Amino acid sequence: MDCKQDVEEMVVYKSNLQTGLFGLQMSSMLDTAAEQMMVHKDFQAAFDTCDRGLHSLANMEQEDNRCGEFKAGFCILGIQALAELNQWHGVLSWVLQQYKHQEKIPAKIMQMCILLYSKVGEPAVMQEAARVWLHCLSNSRVTGFGTVAELYLLHVLVPLGHGDEALELIVGEVGSVAFTEDQRQTALDVVEEKERQNQELPLNPGTSPNSEITAHPVSTQGSVIRKLAAMLRFLYRKLLVTGSGSFPLRRLFLAAVLLYMLFSRMDPALSSSFMWISKLLELLRQMWSSMFAPYYQVLTQRL
Repeated sequence: MDCKQDVEEMVVYKSNLQTGLFGLQMSSMLDTAAEQMMVHKDFQAAFDTCDRGLHSLANMEQEDNRCGEFKAGFCILGIQALAELNQWHGVLSWVLQQYKHQEKIPAKIMQMCILLYSKVGEPAVMQEAARVWLHCLSNSRVTGFGTVAELYLLHVLVPLGHGDEALELIVGEVGSVAFTEDQRQTALDVVEEKERQNQELPLNPGTSPNSEITAHPVSTQGSVIRKLAAMLRFLYRKLLVTGSGSFPLRRLFLAAVLLYMLFSRMDPALSSSFMWISKLLELLRQMWSSMFAPYYQVLTQRL
């Protein structure tokens, strides 16, 4: 009886020893992959190391918590490596190869995938996977569930314009678990604002059929104003350089500018006039300072 117990204890000891050695090996591979990525910037080598580590983990018991941590670590580094290699198209399929089912993907990896595909302008890739993940009852109890729901709402549903699904997410079972009351109200405000913008977009004059007709005169007028301002500035500098900048001549130049403003019927309320008015004011300040500063300085010295 004692001999049988000793044998069983030895088997357990060897199993623990092998598990410990395997953990050290996996930890070493994880450190190697991180070093290859962060230090050497060898992203392909980092991904290959992660892939080898995941193949080794495939033979371990999936219920082992430490095994799950190593697996998530290799996947996180592998996703970063694929993104750096511009092979982001295959990220989700590669992750699914490791976890088999969408709802089994850890929250941290789901967050990374949503952000990655949102950054590259392909949020629709994550729509089905994130929807399945969020509606899995067991995931509602994991840390990071609320973050996944928030990212799915802001980076997938709202950009895609899926307002009905977004509202269902907020007020439904997922929203009741993922968000507080204040967060739900903020999320509703975001969805309503997005829908309002989508409704106003067709009414934008810039997108109307006559946009080219209205934009052309504005751009033409802006070009004329810039050329005219440059010409006036050139004439004023020419007067100063030639030494003919006498007081009556400068007054004549100032009167010409003011007459142009009157006869051109420029409306100061128009947005197209702002740039011209600011340039004109700057030019008038320079002329005023040049014409009256010497007299002001003489009067100050006399006093």
